Amino acid sequence: MAVLKKLNFKKNKKKILIIISIVIVLIIAGCIAVNYQFITKDTTKKESNKNEAPELNTPKELQIVNSLSTSRPFAIMINNASDARKVQSGLQDAFIIYEIIVEGGITRYLALFMDQETARIGSIRSARHYFLDYALENDAIYVHHGQSPQAKNDFSNLGIDRIEVNEKTTGWRDKTLNVSYEHTLFTSIEKLKKGIKSIRTDRNQDLLLNYSVEEIDMAKIDNAQEANNVSIKYSGGTTSSYEYDKENKVYKRYVNGKEHKDYETNEQYTFKNIITYQVNNYTLNDGENKGRQELENIGSGSGYYISNGYSIPIKWEKKSRSSQTKYYYENGDELKVNDGNTFIQIQPKGQKLTIS
Repeated sequence: MAVLKKLNFKKNKKKILIIISIVIVLIIAGCIAVNYQFITKDTTKKESNKNEAPELNTPKELQIVNSLSTSRPFAIMINNASDARKVQSGLQDAFIIYEIIVEGGITRYLALFMDQETARIGSIRSARHYFLDYALENDAIYVHHGQSPQAKNDFSNLGIDRIEVNEKTTGWRDKTLNVSYEHTLFTSIEKLKKGIKSIRTDRNQDLLLNYSVEEIDMAKIDNAQEANNVSIKYSGGTTSSYEYDKENKVYKRYVNGKEHKDYETNEQYTFKNIITYQVNNYTLNDGENKGRQELENIGSGSGYYISNGYSIPIKWEKKSRSSQTKYYYENGDELKVNDGNTFIQIQPKGQKLTIS
């Protein structure tokens, strides 16, 4: 009996060892599996995070111009006689456009382009001396074809850097147009660069306008009024007007009640901002009897800034021909304008202005 018990104990011991071994193997296998699963998940998570773009709080950039650019703009004289208006091209690319009265009750535009590559701009017209003031206040290279005697004198007196567009290197005549020869001269940014030669190309002053990268809530500014329709009369033959496009937050432009369109794209011109104010003008007694005008634009006055469906009253001041026109809220703080293109309407004093 003692021998039998001894044999049974050995058998049971062997079974126990086998069972223990199996349990140990299962435990080890389980640990390996769990650890593998953890490693796999962790690796996948790391790989996933690696492919995700990092969340950066990137500050907004100004869109209408590159605020870091030191380029001098081109300030281009644009023909705005009724026949010439039909073929106007490239104005949507300008970041600022001025409209000012000239002889005969018509107006001309001074369109500013900076760091653009516009392929067709025009048609180009001759210089008038008071337009030089607005090239100077933007430290721009003045672009024209022909000039009045007063402008010719001022070119040297004021030290105007300029390009006079010709039909070969800096411009061309589009003879396919069904308009008078004087309305057919065009240029491009590429061609204007050929006319720079030794002209300084780095800007020596800040941008004219104080742009806001954040959309301005115009309704919250003191004395804001709705401005869905704007009409600015220059003479019996020229009225510029705007209609607010609420969906796109821009103003659609009209001249004498007709859509103001680009010749090449056939799209109506639109503007984010309108600045309008009045100054006195009168006919020069220069002995030529051509009705050329003088503009009393040095001084100060009141006007309106219009954007996003509202207008607010503003003040303006220009201390000299070369100094920048400064724009202020009624409380004296510097005006901020929305990020976008701006039409500056310098209207003859006493003409009708309607904002509704």
